[in-house]
Amino acid sequence: MDFKQHIKEVADYPKEGISFKDITSLMQNGEVYKKSVDELVAYARERGAELIAGPEARGFVVGCPAAYALELGFVPVRKEGKLPRETVRVSYGLEYGTDILTMHKDSIQPGQQVVILDDLLATGGTIEATIKMIEQLGGVVAGIGFLIELDGLGGRERLEGYDVFSLIRYED
Repeated sequence: MDFKQHIKEVADYPKEGISFKDITSLMQNGEVYKKSVDELVAYARERGAELIAGPEARGFVVGCPAAYALELGFVPVRKEGKLPRETVRVSYGLEYGTDILTMHKDSIQPGQQVVILDDLLATGGTIEATIKMIEQLGGVVAGIGFLIELDGLGGRERLEGYDVFSLIRYED
C-alpha cells in the first residue's frame, strides 16, 4: 500500500519554511491506519520484541495498538513530571534548548528485547534519549520503527548501529 498518499502536507507549519507531515489524515482512514500499524506489528514481531516503547504523544498512537496486537506490554516515554512513580530521565537537545524525557524505573527488565515505535524520524534526538533510558535499565533495543522518516535531517545516521524501519520516507 502507498501510505504516503494518505499523509497530508501542511506548508509553513509549525513555522514558515516547514512542510509538516500530518499523520492524522492517515489515522482518519480506519483501513489505512490498521494496515500501517500492521506493518509496524510485523516489524516488531520480526525483531523479537518482548516489549514496545513509544515517546509521547504520537508514539502512543502507533505503539499502543502494536503492543495490543502483539499481546505485549507498552512503555510510555513521557516528558518530565508526567509519570507518577520513580523514573529514569534523560536530558536531550532541541534546536532551541533542552528537554527531559522519562520512563518508569521498573518498566524494563534487564535483557528484555524492546522495540521503539514512533510516528516520525527527523533528527533522532527523542529516540536517542529513549534508547539511553532503555539501555540504562538493562533493556536491549531490538529495533526502531516509524511511520515516516525525513531523510536529510540526520536521524538515521544518529541511530547508526540500531535497526531502523520506516514505512514512508521523504527526501528533503
